[in-house]
Amino acid sequence: MLKEIPVDAAHQKFAERAKEIVGEKAVYTDFFYRFAYGTDASLYRYIPQVVVRAGDEAEVIELIKAAKACQVALTFRASGTSLSGQTSSGSVLVMLGNAFTKLEISEGGDLVTVGPMVIGAMVNKALKPYQRKIGPDPASINVARVGGIVANNSSGMCCGTKHNSYHTLADIRLVLNDGTVLDTRDPENVAQFRQSHAKFLTHLAQLRQRIIENPLLKEKVAVKYRIKNTTGYGVNALIDYEDPIDILKHLIVGSEGTLGFVSEVVYRTVPEYDHKASAFVYFTSLRECCEAVKALRADAPVEAVELFDGRTLHLVGEEIPDLPGFFYRPLNKDSACLLIETMGESASELRAKIDKIESVLADYNVVEATGFQTDPEITTQYWNTRKGLFPIVAKGRKSGAAIIPEDVVFPMEHLVEGVQALTKLFEKHNFPEATIMGHALEGNLHFMLAPTMTSKKKIKQFDAFMDELAEVVAVKYNGSLKGEHGTGRNIAPFVEAEWGEEIYQVMRDIKALFDPDKIFNPDVIITDNKKLHITSLKQIPVADKLIHDCVECGFCEPACPSDGLSLTPRQRIVAYRNMQALPRTGESGKLFAKMNRAFQYAGIDTCAETGMCALRCPLGIDTGKFIKSIRPVNSRALLRIAGNHFALAEKRMRFTVNMAHKIGIDRTHNLTQAAHKIFKGIPVVPKAMPEVSSSLPALPVPSKIENSVVYFTTCVNRNMQELKREKGGAPENTFDHVISLLHKAGFTPFFPDKISGICCGQPFVSAKAPLEADKMARHLNEVLLKASRYGEIPIYVDNAPCALQVHDLQKRGLLDERLILYHSVEFLLKEVAPKLTMKPKIDKLLLHTPCSVAKDGGGEMLLKLAQKCAREVVSTNIECCGFGGMKGFTVPEINQNSLQRLPATVKQDYEIGASMSKTCQLGLTTHTGLQFKSIEALLDECAL
Repeated sequence: MLKEIPVDAAHQKFAERAKEIVGEKAVYTDFFYRFAYGTDASLYRYIPQVVVRAGDEAEVIELIKAAKACQVALTFRASGTSLSGQTSSGSVLVMLGNAFTKLEISEGGDLVTVGPMVIGAMVNKALKPYQRKIGPDPASINVARVGGIVANNSSGMCCGTKHNSYHTLADIRLVLNDGTVLDTRDPENVAQFRQSHAKFLTHLAQLRQRIIENPLLKEKVAVKYRIKNTTGYGVNALIDYEDPIDILKHLIVGSEGTLGFVSEVVYRTVPEYDHKASAFVYFTSLRECCEAVKALRADAPVEAVELFDGRTLHLVGEEIPDLPGFFYRPLNKDSACLLIETMGESASELRAKIDKIESVLADYNVVEATGFQTDPEITTQYWNTRKGLFPIVAKGRKSGAAIIPEDVVFPMEHLVEGVQALTKLFEKHNFPEATIMGHALEGNLHFMLAPTMTSKKKIKQFDAFMDELAEVVAVKYNGSLKGEHGTGRNIAPFVEAEWGEEIYQVMRDIKALFDPDKIFNPDVIITDNKKLHITSLKQIPVADKLIHDCVECGFCEPACPSDGLSLTPRQRIVAYRNMQALPRTGESGKLFAKMNRAFQYAGIDTCAETGMCALRCPLGIDTGKFIKSIRPVNSRALLRIAGNHFALAEKRMRFTVNMAHKIGIDRTHNLTQAAHKIFKGIPVVPKAMPEVSSSLPALPVPSKIENSVVYFTTCVNRNMQELKREKGGAPENTFDHVISLLHKAGFTPFFPDKISGICCGQPFVSAKAPLEADKMARHLNEVLLKASRYGEIPIYVDNAPCALQVHDLQKRGLLDERLILYHSVEFLLKEVAPKLTMKPKIDKLLLHTPCSVAKDGGGEMLLKLAQKCAREVVSTNIECCGFGGMKGFTVPEINQNSLQRLPATVKQDYEIGASMSKTCQLGLTTHTGLQFKSIEALLDECAL
C-alpha cells in the first residue's frame, strides 16, 4: 500500500539549491508529484525524493555540481519507456525540457545532429526526403527519445548489431561528473579536454591495455559482441578503438546515464528505401519456425525477421481485427509466425529479393503465409502490430499482476535450443502466461512474464527463475542476458555472472573513473545488491475499468498537451490507481485527501480530454474519456438555459465579444487574466479573439437536388470571423469562403431553415451536460433531415470538431442513418478540389492538424489540401494544441504549454498558418503571432 515518504535533509538542501538554478516551479518535493512523475515502464516503483525539470545544458551542469555538494544522486529521464528500471530514482529525478529538441540535418542527410528529447520517429520523418533514417529502430521509436535510445544502445527490428547507436555514432556532446563539457565535433574543445583531463584519459588507455594484453579477455569481448549485447558497459570500445576520446565516446553509448549526461549526438544515417515488402509466415511448430530463421539469416536478403509465439498470436488476435486468419484460431502454444521485411532500391530488385526469400522458405513446413505485401497501408498495420506487442500482450494479464519484460540473445547456432530452454524454464518456475517474441534474425528473444508479485513465495519464485535464466543464457549458451533493453536494475545483479570476474572489475573501474562521487544513476548496471532485481517491485492496484489495461508504458505521452505542465495520461492513471487503493481513514485517509486535492488540478482540470492519447496507445485507452467519466455531471443553470434557448445564447456571446472589442482586446485580455488568477472559473479572453461575423447571406433553397449541398455552418463559424494577422483589415467570414468555394466547384449550397440556434452539442459534451447535448442532437436531427430531404442531399459541416461530433452522433443513433454526412476534409479533397483550378499563392505554410481530423484519419487528406495552396507546407507536429473546447478559455495554460514546443521564430519563418478548427486557430494565433486561417479560406483564395 502507498505510503508517504518524507524528503530527507540532504535532498531538502538540494531542492533549495535546485530552485535557485531552475526556478521554484521546476522543482517538486510534494509527494503527489514525486510519486506520479516517478513512474516508468519497468516493473519497479521508486519514489524520488526530488523531481527537477532541467531547461538546458547550463542548468544540468549546475544541478550536477549541486548534487555533488549535497551528496545526492541524479537520474536523467527523457521518455521513461525503458523497461528495466534504469529511469527510476529514489533520489533526484531530472526530467528534460523542450530546449533539448535540436534537430539539424547536414551532409545531404548523411549526418543528423539531435538533442536527447527528440523522438526517434521524428528524426526519421525529417530524414525521409533524403531517403535516410537513423540506424536504431526500437519498437518504441514513435515515443522513445534519442536520449534513451543512445543511453540504452537500443537497436530494434531492422537494426541488428550493425546499425545501432554504437556503430552509427559520429560525434557526441556530453557533460561529465565535474561539469566539464566534451564536444567531439569541436577540435579546440577536444584539445583542451586532452590537457585538462590527461590523467582521466590515461586511465582509460590503461583499462584498454588490461583487455588487449590478455588474449582470452580480448577474444571473449570480441565474441560477445558478435551478437546483440547490452549487458553491462560497452567494453567492446576498449578493443575497437585506440584513441581514449573515441573510447570515451563509445563507452557513453549504452551507459544508461551512469557515466555522464548526453546533451547532443550526431548520427551517421543509413539508407531508407521506398520499395519495401512484408509478409506473415505461419508455422505450427516453434522449432520449425526457428530452423527457418537460421536459414533466412544464412541465405536470404531479409532486413527484419520478427517472431511471435503461439500465445502472442492468440492475445494479439483478441485485440486487433483484420489480421491474417491464423491470429484468430484456437490457442496452439507450439505454433509461431514470422513477420519478414525486405527492401530494395528498385521494384525489380525488391522482386528478386522476394523470390529468393520464398525459395528459402520453400524448404520448410510453412502452413500459411500472406505473401509479400507492398501496400504501405497493409504493411504499416503489420508493423504497428509488432510495435504494440508489449502493451497488447500485457493486457492479457490477471488483475493486479506485474509486467516483467525481458530480452535475451542466443547465438544463432543455439537459437532452437535456446527457445526450448526458455519454454522449459517457464514451465519449471510456473509462468504459464509467458510469451516469446522478438528479433529472431539476431537470436534476440523478448519474453514477458505477468506474475502477481504480492507474496514472498511469488517473489522467491521469480528470483529462482532469474538465477537459472542467467545460468542458461549467459553460461550454457554463451548468450546475452540483455540484447537491447539495457541492463537497468533487473539484470545488474547478474552482469558479473555473464562477463566473469575480470571483465566485471573493468566495468566497475569504468564506473569509478567516470563517476567517483557516485551521483549518476546508482545501482544501474553496477550494483552490490544481489537482490536488487526483486527490490521495490511495482504493484498495480485494480481501479476503473477504462484504465484497467494500462501497463504504464508511456506510449501515450507525446500526444498529451499537459506534458510538462501537470500530468501525462500515464501519470494520471498511476496516481488515480494508487489513490483509490488507499483506505479513507487514518494516516492513509489523510494521504488520500491530500493526493485527491492535488489530482483535481493536475489530473482533471488540466486534462484537455481530446483523447489523442488513445491514438498513441496500442490498446486504445482514452484517458480523456476516463477523466471526463469521473467528473461530476454539470448541472449549472446557465447550461440549462443555453440548452433550451441556444439562439439567445448565441446573441449573448456575440454581444460579449463585441463589448470585448469595444473595450479593447488587449485590455480585456489583461482584465480577464487578472480575474482568472483570483477566480479560476473566469475565462480568459485571448489576444487573438476574432470579431463577430457578419450576418449569414441569403441562400435560396435550390429546386433541383443535383449538385446541391446542405451547408451546416457551425455556431463557432457563423458567429466569429476568420482570425486576422494584424488589427484592422476587412472582415472575413468563414462561411463566405465556403460558399464561394462550393460555387466555384459547381455546387449549390444552402443553409438549413432557421439555422440560428442549431448546434451539434459539442460545447455541452465538453461541459459534461448530457441532457442538453442530447437535446441539441435531437433538434439538429430534425433540421438536417428536413433540409436534406430525408437523406437525398449531402451535408457539409465546416468546423472539424463539429464534423467529428455529428459523425459520432450518427454512430450513436442520435442522427438518422439516412443523412449523408461527409467528413469535411474528405468532401473538400474528393468532391471539391478535383473541380477547381488551383494556383498556390503561399510560399511557406504552417499546417496544424486538429485532433478531430487526426481521429477521423484525415491528416494526410488535410496535408494534400494545404499543398494545393502553398509551395511548401510544414506540419506543426503537435498532436493536440490543448485548446480542448472551452478549456482554452478556462484553463489557458494547457494551450500555452502545448504550443511552447513550436519554435519561437514561427511568425518569421512562415507566411501564414492553416487548420480546420476555429478554436485551434485561435490558440495558435494567440501564442505564435502567426495568422492561422481555415483551410476553406485558403482554398478559396487560391482557387481560380
